Amino acid sequence: MRPSATNRGAANAGTAMTARSRRRRVSIVAAAILVLVALFVVRLIDIQVVQAATLNADAVGKRSITSPIYGDRGTIVDTNGKVLADTVLRYDITAAPKFAQGGYSTTVKGKTTHYTIEQASQQIAEATGGNTAAILKKLTASKTSLYANLIAGVDVAGYQKIESLGISWLYPVRQTARTYPNGSVAGNLIGFVNGSGAQTGLELAYDKCLAGTNGSQTYERGLDGVKLPGSTTTTKKAHDGGTLMTTIDADLQYQMQQDLDEQVKAIGASSGTVTVIKVADGSILADADSSSTDPNNPGASNTAASFQSNYEPGSVFKAMTAASLIDSGLASPASQAIVADRRDFSWGGFIGDAESHPVEHLTLAGILADSSNVGISYMGEKMSAQERYAYMLKFGLGKKSEVNFPLEGSGSLGNPNTWDKQTNYNSMFGQGVSATAVQVASIFQTLANGGVREPLKLVKGCRLADGTVIDTPTGKATRVVSDKAATDVVQMLENTIPEGTLQGMVPISGYNVSAKTGTAQIADRPGGGYGDDYIISVAGIAPSEDPQYVVLITFTKPTTLKTSFAAAPAFREIMSQVLETYRVKPSTVPAANLPDTW
Repeated sequence: MRPSATNRGAANAGTAMTARSRRRRVSIVAAAILVLVALFVVRLIDIQVVQAATLNADAVGKRSITSPIYGDRGTIVDTNGKVLADTVLRYDITAAPKFAQGGYSTTVKGKTTHYTIEQASQQIAEATGGNTAAILKKLTASKTSLYANLIAGVDVAGYQKIESLGISWLYPVRQTARTYPNGSVAGNLIGFVNGSGAQTGLELAYDKCLAGTNGSQTYERGLDGVKLPGSTTTTKKAHDGGTLMTTIDADLQYQMQQDLDEQVKAIGASSGTVTVIKVADGSILADADSSSTDPNNPGASNTAASFQSNYEPGSVFKAMTAASLIDSGLASPASQAIVADRRDFSWGGFIGDAESHPVEHLTLAGILADSSNVGISYMGEKMSAQERYAYMLKFGLGKKSEVNFPLEGSGSLGNPNTWDKQTNYNSMFGQGVSATAVQVASIFQTLANGGVREPLKLVKGCRLADGTVIDTPTGKATRVVSDKAATDVVQMLENTIPEGTLQGMVPISGYNVSAKTGTAQIADRPGGGYGDDYIISVAGIAPSEDPQYVVLITFTKPTTLKTSFAAAPAFREIMSQVLETYRVKPSTVPAANLPDTW
C-alpha cells in the first residue's frame, strides 16, 4: 500500500531535521577541533618561541658541565737557567656517585665483565694508593650526588692506571703541585707554596709573577653521566705564570751550604751565613744559611737570616769608618796613633782591644789589620756623630736593601743626636748599632767597586709566557766615597791575612786578598747588657788589585773558639771556590803592603 501524501511530507520533514542535526553536530565538532588546534598552536609558539631560550638553558644546564682549566705556576730558575722551583702534574680523582651505585661494566674482546661498587672502590684504591673503605664511603654518602672527590693529588702514573680501568663515572681533574728539585739548595731564599698559597721567600715576593690564571671549559654529559665526545668548549683561556730569573748560582749555592754546615759543626756554632756578591753589578750569587730548609718539607717556618736577622756586626764596620775618614780628607792609610790596649773616658766608660798588648805606634793600615778598637776610636773622633751617620746611610745602612726580601730587616742605627757617649764610640767599630748580613756585604761591594754602591740584586726579572720581561731591577748605582778612599781601604785590608787578625791562615795561592774580621758581642743580658757570646765574621774582597767578588761569612755563638779566626778556614775555602768557579785570573802584581806602624 502506498503512503499517503500526508505521511510522505511528515517523513521528509523528519529526514530534513535529522540532516540539520547532523550538520549542526559536525559544525560543533569542527569548531571544537579548531579550538583545540589553536590551543596547540599557541602552546607550540609559546614553547618554541616565547620560552625557547629559557627551556634551552634548562635543558643544557641539566647535561652541560663546567670545569676549570688550570694555569700552571711559573718556574724559578738560577742565573744559568737551572730550575729551582717547578710545577708538576697531579690529578684529583672525582666521581658522580649517582651513576656509581650499580658499579660498572667493561667489554674486552667481546666479553663483558661487571664490577660492583665495592669492587670498583678497591680497584680505585689500588690504582691510587688510597683507602678502599674511605673511597666507598664517599661514593655512597650521597647516592644521588653528581660530585665527590675520591682522591686528591694523584701522580701521572696513578692517573694512567685510573684511565685504564675505563670507569665511566670517574672524572680525573687536572691539578698541579709545587716541587723543588734541588731540595734545600737556596731553600732559605726560594720559600715555599702550600695549600694556602705562597708563604715565604721569592715565592711570596713574586707571587704575581709566578701565579697562573685559571680558565674554564664546558662539556655535555649524557643520561648515563658519560662525557659526550667532541662536546668540550673552552669558555676562558688559562695562562701559565712567568719564569722568575734569579741571580743565584745553584751549583755555588750548594757548595756554600756544604762548607757552611761543616764549619758550624766544627766550631760548635749555633748557626752561620755566607753571602757572595759580584762586585761589578751587586748580584747576589749565593746566600746560604746553615741547615737550610728543604721547601719540599718546610715544616713550620722558613727563614733567610742574611736578610731577616739584625745583628751588631762588630769590627767589619771599621773598614767603613776608615773609608769615611779618608773621603772626608781627615785621614790617610799612613795616619798615626799611639794605641794602648784600653782607653778610659772621663764619664766612666772605656774601650778595650780584644787582646792585651803593649802601647803600639800604629798607622790607620795597622789599626785595620790588628782590628784595634782603641785605635779606630782615635781616628773616628775626628768626625762628628752626624757626619759618620750620614756615611752609614750612604753605604745603605738603616734601611732595607733593594732586594726587599719578605720580612727583611733594616738594621738599627738609632739617632746620632741622641747617641750616648759610649754608643758614639762603639758605633765606630760596629757595636751599639745593628745591620743585616747583606747590608754588611754591600759595604764591601762598595769599597771593592771603587766607592760606587750597586743596588743589591737577587732577581733579574720575570719572563712572561709571551717573552715580555717585567720586575727588572730599577735601582741606580750611587757614589758613596771617592775611588781613592775605596782603593786605600782595599789596599790596607791586604795586611789582615799576612800580619793581622787572620795571621796564620794559609793564603789563597796566587791571589791578593783583602779581608776584615769582626768579633761582636751579643747583647743578650737583661737590660741590653753584653754576655759572653759572640757573632764572628770575615768579609773579604778578591783579587785586591782587580776586585771581582765579595764574600761575607758569619757564625753565631761559636763555642770551641770565640775569636774571628774561627771563621778563617771557612772563609778561605769559600773564597777559593768562588775564584775557581768563575776562573778568575791570578794576581800579577804584589800586594800593596802598606806600613802598619810608624
